[in-house]
Amino acid sequence: MSIPGENLDRVRVGVDLGGTKIEFLAMDNQGKELHRRRASTPRFDYDATVRAVSAGVEEIEKELGCKATVGVGIPGTISCLTGLVKNANSTWLNGKPFDRDLSNALKREVRCANDANCLAVSEATDGAGAGKHVVFAAILGTGCGGGVALDGRVHTGMNGVAGEWGHNPLPWANANEYPGPECYCGQRGCLETWISGRPLRPWSAMRTGSPAASRKSSTCSTLMSSSWAEASPRSRACTQTFHGASPRSYSAEKQPRLSCPRNMATPAASAALPGSGPSAKGSLKGVQAEIPRLRGRRSRGANGGKSRALRSE
Repeated sequence: MSIPGENLDRVRVGVDLGGTKIEFLAMDNQGKELHRRRASTPRFDYDATVRAVSAGVEEIEKELGCKATVGVGIPGTISCLTGLVKNANSTWLNGKPFDRDLSNALKREVRCANDANCLAVSEATDGAGAGKHVVFAAILGTGCGGGVALDGRVHTGMNGVAGEWGHNPLPWANANEYPGPECYCGQRGCLETWISGRPLRPWSAMRTGSPAASRKSSTCSTLMSSSWAEASPRSRACTQTFHGASPRSYSAEKQPRLSCPRNMATPAASAALPGSGPSAKGSLKGVQAEIPRLRGRRSRGANGGKSRALRSE
């Protein structure tokens, strides 16, 4: 809804900059929605992204007939040391002074913050977490983000990414899930490679019966189906509680034989795949024994310092 030409004391425009879309929302000083619009994100084009956000704000202001303050929720965060974007899965933003460039384009101060942190504070203020001491908010979109609010205020932590969970390793990974797909951060098997938009697409295809979007999705579907077939009774019970019932298409009899994707194939993992013979259990134990050592190496980092992309400035 929009109200062109109305004499507004103060208008706020909030922008949600995602990996595939940009959402704009204008509100008055009472929190009433005045205008909403959506545009596609110019992927892998930094200058075009800045122009798309500034143009969207200017179009809203033209329709409402007034200027507005602007805030943008972004993937990643602004480093307090360099003033540049870091840890964004929209990788073309990384290393760029996005808030400064957008402020210059709109000729006013534009405030940027991590999108999941914005969500956490919003829910802690007047949403599902209102009045709660600790609120954790998770975003599942093009990426997988998280934010924490303590007593209604964002908790950023020393590196500005206290609530981020998307680059933690998948817990309790089995042989089919280890070491996991490659992530843009340089690690493998991050949560974001399993539960963000792209890897969730084959789950949706299986649930709805629609064909997988690509060969990669089909391979992921096969991998997930095999994981379901081999899951423990406790794991199945948890999944059935969450989904209401186990998906019919997860039946091992109806699924094609598992083929391990190239970027997940290791000799030990391949030996432990279904139908690989009596050596599977021994190989699985070998993989499970290897996981703690590699996780320890991940936590120390290849350079002995800040190993994870989330800790880099």
